[in-house]
Amino acid sequence: MTQPGLTRRLAAEALGAGLLVTAVVGSGIMATALTEDLGLALLVNAVSTVAALGVLIWTLGPTSGAHFNPAVTLTAAVRREVSPPEAGAYVVAQLVGASCGVALANVMFGLPAWELATTDRTGPGVLLGEVVATAGLVWVIGALTRTHRGHLGPVLVPVWIGAAYFFTSSTSFANPAVTWGRMLTDTFTGIAPSSVLPFVAAQLVGAALGAGITEVFHPRPGVVPEPLDLPDPVHPQQAPGS
Repeated sequence: MTQPGLTRRLAAEALGAGLLVTAVVGSGIMATALTEDLGLALLVNAVSTVAALGVLIWTLGPTSGAHFNPAVTLTAAVRREVSPPEAGAYVVAQLVGASCGVALANVMFGLPAWELATTDRTGPGVLLGEVVATAGLVWVIGALTRTHRGHLGPVLVPVWIGAAYFFTSSTSFANPAVTWGRMLTDTFTGIAPSSVLPFVAAQLVGAALGAGITEVFHPRPGVVPEPLDLPDPVHPQQAPGS
């Protein structure tokens, strides 16, 4: 099967990242309009995000690989699965798409297209949550790729993100492009500009960690990790001279 041209792939990445941000931000605005219960609002936000992400991966995956995420793209570049120029173009497309996606969500609900968020998201625990969320995401993607089960991506990737919404302290942004988009809305899902760089740094650390976990548990074909030289608990070796 011939790989789609770069222009089509970049369009798919921009569209995917954009609609993902639209789902995240739009569902957050709708949730807070429907209820004052923050737990219920977060649940609405998570369900909408998970559903949209699954559809976007299924529909656009065959075209671009459905990265929608600079952390995923940069991991692929380090693994030499995409060339550096192509990775750079993907990241630009994702950021442009995220900017358009947040504008779409804001305008649908009668808000300014772009408005800087004022919600600070800080603290070591919150940043650790982003490391965990992104590491798990990259590991899931790596495991699916290495085991040739990419057809499960539209299910397992959203499932991880949905779960991490609730078990991480950061509510699982796990995506620098989504973080950028969420900076441009002063609503339920917004993140203040001062919190963006620490979040992105945590996401990149998490991506590196997830890539490392993938190499340990799902090495490239033909690469078998050397076993640890542990003592036999049943027949321990005698010390020299004993």
